[in-house]
Amino acid sequence: MRAAVVQINTTADRDRNLEVAERLVRAAATDGAELVVLPEKWPWLAAGAEQAAGSQPLDGPAMSAARSWAKELGIDLQAGSFTAEDGKGKPSNTAVMFSPDGEVTATFEKIHMFDVDVAGVEYRESAYERAGDRLTTVTAGEAEVGMTICYDLRYPELFRALLDQGANTFTVPAAFTATTGRAHWEPLLRARAIENQSFVLGAGQVGHATPELESWGHSMIVDPWGEILVRVDEGEGFAAADLDFDRLVEIREMLPAVRNRRPELFSPKERKA
Repeated sequence: MRAAVVQINTTADRDRNLEVAERLVRAAATDGAELVVLPEKWPWLAAGAEQAAGSQPLDGPAMSAARSWAKELGIDLQAGSFTAEDGKGKPSNTAVMFSPDGEVTATFEKIHMFDVDVAGVEYRESAYERAGDRLTTVTAGEAEVGMTICYDLRYPELFRALLDQGANTFTVPAAFTATTGRAHWEPLLRARAIENQSFVLGAGQVGHATPELESWGHSMIVDPWGEILVRVDEGEGFAAADLDFDRLVEIREMLPAVRNRRPELFSPKERKA
């Protein structure tokens, strides 16, 4: 199965963002990708209240366009994530998976809010967005996909729980800051792949969305051994690789770390005892 990650520099020009996303999704599909992953908030990326003000419904322009691309190209398309307005108060940072028929097969709301201070910039996602509270796995071709978004990457317990639900591939649409990305993006992606013996597809924003918001990029696909199969180092583009699930099974048999787990020792009940 061939998969691709798309890297975009989202700007204030929404029409331009849609045009770039479509061009790169089409290029990835032409390269044979059956599963394509877009970055976090690719239709619109801004700070705080401005981001929330740019929210759209699931049937709005961005997701409607993504739906049409998936159907026309006959691919599974994780349309990164977008700021979703659903009438429940604050919008959510929502990832959407579209099938080759253009149907919504899964949605996932980002669980962990990015409330941090980095390089002199204050981020308070929880002030403007609602955190999700459920795990999401979905079948996309040969892949059993566990869906996550950006800051979720720092929480290995989420990935373990998705693994227990059958995931063998994790998608991570992201907009890692240039500061945190430089230090942590690659190590975290590789760690999640190695410890879960699964594929990890990290699709990142790159460059400046606003003068104060700069994303790291370096989108990549990592295999279950922790090897980087492909990456987009700079600028906008895509990278595609074949996901060898026979190799995944071979790795899990050769080094059965997943099978050798003892989760019963780490339950709240056991820790209290």
